[in-house]
Amino acid sequence: MPRRSESPVPSSSRPRGLPLSESALRAAFGVESRKSGKARDPSIASNSTFRSHFGSETDYGDDHAHGALSQTRTSTLYGRRPVEGSMARRWIRWMGGMGLKDWVIPLSIAGALWSRWSVGMGGYSGRGDSPTFGDYEAQRHWMEITLHLPIRQWYFYDLPYWGLDYPPLTAYVSWVCGYVGSTINPDWFMLSTSRGVENPESKSYLRFTVIVLDLLIYIPAVVFFCRRWWKSRSHRTQAIAVLMLLFQPSLILIDHGHFQYNSVMLGLTLWSINLFHMGYDVLGAIVFVLSMGFKQMALYYAPAIFGYLFGKCLYLRDSRGITLFASLAAAGISTVLLLFAPFLQTPFPETILQPIARIFPFARGLFEDKVANFWCASNVLVKWREQEWARGLLPIMALCATLGGILPSTLHILTVSWSSSSERNGEKQSASSQIQSSPESSARRLIPSSIPSPAIALLPYALFNSSLAFFMFSFQVHEKSILLPLLPLTLLASAREDVSVSDARTWEWGLLFNNVATFSMWPLLQRDGQQLQYILLIAFWNYLLGYNPVSMPKSFIKGFSLVVYGIITMLHIGECFVPPPSRYPDLYAVLNVLLCAPVFGVCWLWGMRRQVEVGWAISSLGAPRHKDERSFPARTRTTSGLAPVELREEREISISGLVLRRRQ
Repeated sequence: MPRRSESPVPSSSRPRGLPLSESALRAAFGVESRKSGKARDPSIASNSTFRSHFGSETDYGDDHAHGALSQTRTSTLYGRRPVEGSMARRWIRWMGGMGLKDWVIPLSIAGALWSRWSVGMGGYSGRGDSPTFGDYEAQRHWMEITLHLPIRQWYFYDLPYWGLDYPPLTAYVSWVCGYVGSTINPDWFMLSTSRGVENPESKSYLRFTVIVLDLLIYIPAVVFFCRRWWKSRSHRTQAIAVLMLLFQPSLILIDHGHFQYNSVMLGLTLWSINLFHMGYDVLGAIVFVLSMGFKQMALYYAPAIFGYLFGKCLYLRDSRGITLFASLAAAGISTVLLLFAPFLQTPFPETILQPIARIFPFARGLFEDKVANFWCASNVLVKWREQEWARGLLPIMALCATLGGILPSTLHILTVSWSSSSERNGEKQSASSQIQSSPESSARRLIPSSIPSPAIALLPYALFNSSLAFFMFSFQVHEKSILLPLLPLTLLASAREDVSVSDARTWEWGLLFNNVATFSMWPLLQRDGQQLQYILLIAFWNYLLGYNPVSMPKSFIKGFSLVVYGIITMLHIGECFVPPPSRYPDLYAVLNVLLCAPVFGVCWLWGMRRQVEVGWAISSLGAPRHKDERSFPARTRTTSGLAPVELREEREISISGLVLRRRQ
């Protein structure tokens, strides 16, 4: 084992519990002052020139490569305990030390696939529950009807028995899965006679289809996001982010336990976020429409996506903004028309109206089962569905409440985009001169319509706040819909910035929300026979990430988390040893709702506050520079696939783990 280098600053001369100073860190890495723009090791100097927190992690195996920094790079700056001891960090460091750092991501994916297959060996929705069974039979039945019936009958056939009620892209994917499966064994998908088929071979095939779609859509989107969004962070942080997202308990339990294809919808949404971050707004909009075309619940994200894209048009302001708006509108409408084009058959317009009526089932009621949202929780006292005055007003009330929940975050991202546009107009002339003097490939990089607006850092927060508002207040919500707000918050929490209090808080809120969201689906998972998988996945995921609420520093989130986890523990223990009274057979399910709904409400308030804070930080990019802001001399930066671009003096500000730079 290589000998570790000694710290350039004696430990006796440093205050206990404080990290090395920036100058000491630079000395340890051979990096000179920013003002000189020189470095002893050019590869280190070009590595984002130390983030504004100067606490970036090192690469895989940093214990052997950099010694001193790996020992002092902990989260003690604000009294936070070191998190170097989490299982994920230890494993990644060990892989780096063994020279296997290139295998970290492949092995992470392999482990995630193994966990999915293991969960799939357990129970599922409607197992043996004749005659209607559950979601497993619904997905198999849709493969059956799309395979054997003409398209015009898909949304009309035998509606009482799991009639198709998802958008056309789900139907097309079901046809592909049914076609491939029928080549293996036609009996699995015979029309009418195959209902309730539950033999081991057919179950293995259906489980395998979910894993294949994960591999094709969701997992590549996760890896690409972690590489792209956290590109200023170390490879170790990116690998931990991949582990956090791939082993998220809720999604695994629902898709591979309960049995659904939510990862397709979430993966397409994540790909749209990646494309927006790359500046491909039109392509990202098309992919997001495909996400809504697979599952209508992706509409929960629509206000935030609209806010970002329309804000991007405002950010550009001039003819490029108008062109972008027209392109987005044309792309979105064209994609919807292409999805519904096969249904333009006789009898028209019934072949179009029937899918829409099935996709938006307002006749089903305000909510189903026990879902941890406002309506179900308040129903304990108000009994909404029994009030004569409220029966006809419930959809309108739900619409008004939902609008009240989604408008603040949507308007906020629009406001930030507009304010950024006002500041950008002052720099337009200098940018134009740079474009004219740059090579063509470099010019394309500098054209504002080809890069994300500064409001891109707000998009995950807006997605979280919008989708959670839909979950809390909208009409006809399922408990599984909590997966939608889980995605953006887990994305934000996936790369914890240990020396930043705000980012550490995001990590703590993200794990609390994940754990409570999984608990909110406990009654559903219990019916599916997924109790053991529920316990093991939650325990493993929290241990993998080194999450221990007891060891967190004193704060509101610590006290709140301990109270919530204490109540969850008592409910689980009580359910094991104290049966509910015969008069209230759903007692524990109702108590679950009464706990989780307020927690989700508090998380929504935190999300709104955090979005405002990040928006304020983005707006500060255009403010006059203060003396403590860092400047960088002119240097050449090379971006992937692009010619080197000579940059003028830059300002660097870290926002939610992203490094935003502004030319001066």
